[in-house]
Amino acid sequence: PENVFKKKKNLINNYKNFMANNKSAVKRILINKRNKVQNRFYKSSVRTLTKMFLKTVENYKLSQNADDKLKAQTILNSIYSKIDKGLKKNVFHKNTAARKKSQLAASLKSAI
Repeated sequence: PENVFKKKKNLINNYKNFMANNKSAVKRILINKRNKVQNRFYKSSVRTLTKMFLKTVENYKLSQNADDKLKAQTILNSIYSKIDKGLKKNVFHKNTAARKKSQLAASLKSAI
């Protein structure tokens, strides 16, 4: 932990790397970088899992196999988890999160 604080302090003190005029602006730049990485993680995870889910649902439509249905349900649960965590961290708007979850549930329901 001490190393992290020293690193952050060095970044703030060495603000020549940034086009900022004061320490608070440098801090905002660092926070924005951190949030950008976090936002990208949640959004890309949801997109990737959604693609996997839709492929699994298509497989289930063709095969009507109980294993595919279970796999799709498991993926859907993990997507719901990522969406809810992203919503909690303000990555997604509440209506966007609700819409995504609703559309995914509808696609699974239509396959059954």
